[in-house]
Amino acid sequence: MNKKFIISILIILSIAVGIFGFNYFTLAKPLDSVLKSDYRNKGIEVSVHYENYVNPNVLVFDIKKVQLTNRTADVFRVFWQYSSELKTKSFDKVILSSKGQPKFYIHGSHFQQIGREHGIQNPIYIIRTFPENVYNMDDTKAFGSWTGGILGVTGKQMEDFNNFSKKWFIDDALK
Repeated sequence: MNKKFIISILIILSIAVGIFGFNYFTLAKPLDSVLKSDYRNKGIEVSVHYENYVNPNVLVFDIKKVQLTNRTADVFRVFWQYSSELKTKSFDKVILSSKGQPKFYIHGSHFQQIGREHGIQNPIYIIRTFPENVYNMDDTKAFGSWTGGILGVTGKQMEDFNNFSKKWFIDDALK
């Protein structure tokens, strides 16, 4: 009886270590590289893992802590830099969480697209058009698209980005 119990415990431990290692080497290690590669990323704590730690089709990007000295653009830059690190990986969706609470998601194809555009596309364009690609967790679009003159559209897009950031992590950072 003791031998079976020990074998069972060893199997469970092996599975847990395998899951942790899989998440660490494929997701967390590239994030560590991003966070250390840019001094402006100091003060931002993020956790990444597969959905339920075992579903490799869904990435969870979870903001854990943001210092008061960091700006919204700093957090989004980390996200964009990370998408660039993972631009060859394919996900169905990327869940945007704050302190363990899923808030929104984007399609994996959009995550991959902005990753490929890092260093090429204008950061302001990526920021202002990002909310158009954000979904609520109930699969409804979180923000609409704007049409009209460039100044009016840009203003509304930036307003949406600020609202998105507030709902994603700023409100939680203030708690």
